[in-house]
Amino acid sequence: MATTQTSAQASTHRRAALVTGASRGIGRAIALRLAADGLDVAIGYAGSAARAEETVAAAREAGVNAIAVQGDVSQAPDVARLFDAAQQAFGRLDVVVNSAGIMPMAPVAPASLDAFDQIIATNLRGAFLVLGEAAARLDGGGRIVALSTSVIARSFPGYGPYIAAKAGVEGLVRVLANELRGRCITVNAVAPGPVATELFLDGKSDEQIAQLSKVAPLERLGTPADIAAAVSFLAGPDGAWVNAQVLRANGGFA
Repeated sequence: MATTQTSAQASTHRRAALVTGASRGIGRAIALRLAADGLDVAIGYAGSAARAEETVAAAREAGVNAIAVQGDVSQAPDVARLFDAAQQAFGRLDVVVNSAGIMPMAPVAPASLDAFDQIIATNLRGAFLVLGEAAARLDGGGRIVALSTSVIARSFPGYGPYIAAKAGVEGLVRVLANELRGRCITVNAVAPGPVATELFLDGKSDEQIAQLSKVAPLERLGTPADIAAAVSFLAGPDGAWVNAQVLRANGGFA
């Protein structure tokens, strides 16, 4: 269910954004950065209502309207409900960011098929549904941003299903940009390198984390704020001429 707004009526003059996977990690940072940029934000989340409400409260501190909407991006009715709630709350929708994703490790092997199907359902099918719904709903001047990964260029063992899904996302971004020809809507992806989030850190040893933090020439892990800044650029006025691109925000990781 969507939370109620702080004001009696939706803002009609501020731009508005929908961010999926926004209750934590990179998605939360993106939602809060867009709120700081002056956009009303709909916080899409799959599981933790409490975390989503915390993000809503933090976004409202920036002086914008914010709501939380639960939904599984792999399910078409849920995705449609996310968009319906955002448009009903704000009276418009200008920016859509698909940040929802999972990253379990699994080798390329028959025993990994269940993990593969799960990753493809959330990370690729979910992107297909969110990007497709955004294409149907946004007007001229709209911005669509998907989250990919810079791990594609590294081909680390155990990342096969995740890389396969994100490579598909990058393909969808380029095709959709061409399908939206003439509508003045940009479609891009941001591909983070290793970022210090729960999703990335889960299941990794201290040694692995230390090793990965040294791969990029800047010799640190990225932060959610680093990625949010790249999305802010693509969603803002300075990103208007960037289209059908993958922005690799990774400190030189790949």
